[in-house]
Amino acid sequence: MIGKLTGIVDSLTEDGVILDVNGVGYLVQCPSSTLSRLTVGAHASLMIEMKVSEDAIRLYGFVSGEEREWFRLLQTVQSVGAKVALAILSTLSPRDLQRALALGDKAMIGRAPGVGPKLALRLTTELKDKAPAMMLRGDAPGDAPVAIAPRGAEADAVAALLKLGYSESVAATAVARAAQDLGDAEAGALIREALRNMGK
Repeated sequence: MIGKLTGIVDSLTEDGVILDVNGVGYLVQCPSSTLSRLTVGAHASLMIEMKVSEDAIRLYGFVSGEEREWFRLLQTVQSVGAKVALAILSTLSPRDLQRALALGDKAMIGRAPGVGPKLALRLTTELKDKAPAMMLRGDAPGDAPVAIAPRGAEADAVAALLKLGYSESVAATAVARAAQDLGDAEAGALIREALRNMGK
């Protein structure tokens, strides 16, 4: 199994990249968020998810292990295959996806091509309790070969609320709401706003 590829970007297509690794060109499908960070002729490393079927071997590439984990998790939901999972990750960043699931925001998830109202509802219902764990999970060392914004403040705020005895889903929902109200804020401000909202 291939877990990571490092090489030179040979060419870019609408939905993928040919990555030249020591003279071998690997065709890797990627979400647009990953493609936007790649430049032809530049050095790149991608975390890889490999899928083998009867008629093909397909490679899917991501800028971080976190994106790859979301790609896997999304496909645990019925009717979500690789194409829909890529469309969701092309439309929403992992942070936006975490927030949408924590808040049960079907409209935000429904912005992705191929995701209708029924599927958006199924995604928010089935993955709502899994979003907090994804928010708290850090990438393994070396999993972020292309610069990616840290999840920092929101994850720290959720961790703090867990220590105060709140459940993962309650903590994640409260922090997501606080982040929506405050925008980019430090963990302390998010915690205060989350506690204030829960106290109403």
